[in-house]
Amino acid sequence: MFTLEELNQIKKRKQLVALAQEKDIDIQKIMRKFQYEEELRFLQAELVNLQQWIAKKKMRVAIIFEGRDAAGKGGSIKRFTEHLNPRSMRIVALSKPTEEEQGQWYFRRYIKELPNPGEIVFFDRSWYNRAVVEPVMGFCTKKQYNKFMVQVPEFEHMLYEDGVIVIKFWFSISKEEQQKRFDARIENPLKAWKFSPVDMKGQQLWSKYTLYKEQMFSKTHTTFSPWIIVKTNSKKTARLESMRYVLSKFEYTGKTRAKTRLFPDPNVILRYHRYVEQIDI
Repeated sequence: MFTLEELNQIKKRKQLVALAQEKDIDIQKIMRKFQYEEELRFLQAELVNLQQWIAKKKMRVAIIFEGRDAAGKGGSIKRFTEHLNPRSMRIVALSKPTEEEQGQWYFRRYIKELPNPGEIVFFDRSWYNRAVVEPVMGFCTKKQYNKFMVQVPEFEHMLYEDGVIVIKFWFSISKEEQQKRFDARIENPLKAWKFSPVDMKGQQLWSKYTLYKEQMFSKTHTTFSPWIIVKTNSKKTARLESMRYVLSKFEYTGKTRAKTRLFPDPNVILRYHRYVEQIDI
């Protein structure tokens, strides 16, 4: 790779290209990385502007990240929140319910985590655990599942009527890409903790996940709380385009002065409908 001294001496693009050729480095790969970093910086600056506007307007915003394991939910949340003010932002990633919580109304533990006025809350998985993961893995009964599927549209309609803005992302990853990411986790000692027995079953139970995912969409995709599908085989593209989607939903102060495109690529971000092309079928 390039040394810091070499980079400091570069003044023009052609110098960078020449140095890359001399070192036998893929310049296109380097340029794509630079472009990604620049786009990410511009979008994160816009998210800071959006957060300030939401705080000023006392709005309540919840952004839900759902999807199969290794789809890139956590990495995207990290980039979303990297430069936001922690005083008006939270990340919620609840562990499995306690014995006491198991005896309560299912939504109660999530209601406690909903955004306060002026706050954005990022849910790394949400109440939708009961729509896919729990029934697939046998963590809930059929009665509990059926009750949830009836109640969730009503619950989200109450949030809508009360002024809570809910954005629901489904991160869609192909079976082959998921396996690649699992393999990479196992080989990387810094990421091995992310791999669990539940992950191992994810590949084995792929078709069952697909069945419950489609049932979830058919029963919980509504006009007031739609599902937004994000194609995530390219992690970097998914991060940028999901940021653009969120920014496109608000008319915040300074939006017209943005230094980058704020509307998502329709080939990556799709509003769910029955015949929409998905990659995790």
